[in-house]
Amino acid sequence: MSTGFAQNPEWLVVREYEEKRDKAAVESFESRCDSGQAGKPSLVTNLLGDPLCRVRHFPLHVMLVAEHVEKREIVGGIRGCIKTVTKGEHQHDRVYIKLAYVLGLRVSPPHRQLGIGTKLVQCLEEWCKKNGADYAYMATDSCNEPSLNLFTLKCNYIKFRSLTILVQPVHAHNKPLISGVVIKRLDPQLAGSIYCKTLGDSEFFPEDIDVILHNKLNLGTFIAIPKNHLDHWDPKMTILPPSFAILSIWNTKEVFQFQVKGVSPLTYAECAGSRMLDTLMPCLRLPSVPNFFKQFGVYFLFGLHMRGYGASRLMKSLCAYAHNMARNDVLCRAIVAEVGKGDPVKKVMPHWRKFSWAEDIWCIKELATVKKDINTNHGPHDWIKSTSSPVIFVDPRDF
Repeated sequence: MSTGFAQNPEWLVVREYEEKRDKAAVESFESRCDSGQAGKPSLVTNLLGDPLCRVRHFPLHVMLVAEHVEKREIVGGIRGCIKTVTKGEHQHDRVYIKLAYVLGLRVSPPHRQLGIGTKLVQCLEEWCKKNGADYAYMATDSCNEPSLNLFTLKCNYIKFRSLTILVQPVHAHNKPLISGVVIKRLDPQLAGSIYCKTLGDSEFFPEDIDVILHNKLNLGTFIAIPKNHLDHWDPKMTILPPSFAILSIWNTKEVFQFQVKGVSPLTYAECAGSRMLDTLMPCLRLPSVPNFFKQFGVYFLFGLHMRGYGASRLMKSLCAYAHNMARNDVLCRAIVAEVGKGDPVKKVMPHWRKFSWAEDIWCIKELATVKKDINTNHGPHDWIKSTSSPVIFVDPRDF
């Protein structure tokens, strides 16, 4: 795929990423974009030598690069993937649509304000249309005004959903599990069946949930039930327990890693001191700050659901269990979850406010005319303009 740039056809071209040809150039380009402002803390992402890592686990994906032809330099890039998900409509039969996810849009600092970002989005949308996508969406922090303006003002996306990203640092001590709670690991097939029963009608529930649960990056699906319900435990889960909580854990550190740079020596010393005290006196259970100044990974919690009496205790116990799993992984220093603002799980998830995103904005755009459902008479715009569903399934491959 190759397309000329309308305003500067002589010096810029947008084309598909070619690994042998572009890998080193893209890594250099990403490094320039990650440099941040001097003297200010920044979160740097290391893609571990694989520019396609964030989309590779989708069966249909692409990366486009903007190349300065004369200088033979990569000056922009964007990634995209296509998946089949539910619209979250409560009907007898689930309504699935092909949805494109747009991510990783970046333009090198010297080449910004030239329309390159807009052109990359337009070219990616054309690829999505050719591959049958009905809609495209993107996600960004609500404070990222340049990104929001580009997508909403220049590319005609609509602000669609608002989610919260919750970050829990992994401390030097284990978290105590709540008494009276039993935690069991589920095999992927059983986990998929439970998710279809509990979250199958939520928005963005993936048609290929079994593929996700069988992926090597999925560290397991775990369910918590009250200990006094153990006598009635059905291993095949033909009938769901009256009270339970469930979640799955995705190992993102095998895909990419983070590193915080640009903090002051005083901040560095304070964080190191908190870890030392936590290690020497774990009985105090101090809220120590992990070493975010070296490369680290995170575990992403997904498929979060709870129901029944005492469900909050069950979910908190699962989160403590996930924390202790992460503590035994030397490179994992944080647990992350993303939930809809109306999701009851949000109120019980442990997190640090200063490390969490209060509002993650999802913007969406219709790419193709979607036929109305004969039974419901709902067209594509009904979904886009509808109020947010309380529960939104966040695909761990999107993170």
